[in-house]
Amino acid sequence: MASRNETVHHVDGEAVVVRRNPRRTRNAAIFRDNGHIVLELPSGVSRADEPGWAARMLERLRRHEKRRQDRSDGALLTRALALRETYLLPVVPAIPMPVSVTWSKTQGKRWGSCASAARTIRLSSRLKDFPDWVVDYVLLHELAHLVESGHGPAFWALLQAYPRMSEAKGFLNGYSAGLAARSNEPMAGEVDEDGD
Repeated sequence: MASRNETVHHVDGEAVVVRRNPRRTRNAAIFRDNGHIVLELPSGVSRADEPGWAARMLERLRRHEKRRQDRSDGALLTRALALRETYLLPVVPAIPMPVSVTWSKTQGKRWGSCASAARTIRLSSRLKDFPDWVVDYVLLHELAHLVESGHGPAFWALLQAYPRMSEAKGFLNGYSAGLAARSNEPMAGEVDEDGD
């Protein structure tokens, strides 16, 4: 695949095609393209530095792909049960067990939803690329709805033990605000809006 403007470096048995992208001034990007691993670098990176960049960025790509694989419905249910045990059972020993926890492509304006009577939880598939601690917060938020349907003080008391709650809410609100600013639409996707 490599053209004369590209070089190929072999890292851990994989070929990484390195190309210069004149639009990149500071950041690099790595991705798969038609079965090849492509690393785009800014023009200012020296040829001598390419092997180091290839190794670092390939590791980043592998971590990202592993995280995507770990985001199956089965893994999501397992994660929800672990979070329930760690953060909610100490507060509410009789918290119901969810029947299913799945990813959903139809959660357009919500990060998650909980049908408390059916004990089913769905998370927006948009969350699959988000940090684990953000996904964990959304899972806990929906698990708490198995006990408290609204967003009153009793509901928020259930989530207080999660150490990154404020940070995760800020991350989600910031992400939503960024999307809204780009599209000139009202902000959507807040976890703590009524009827999530």
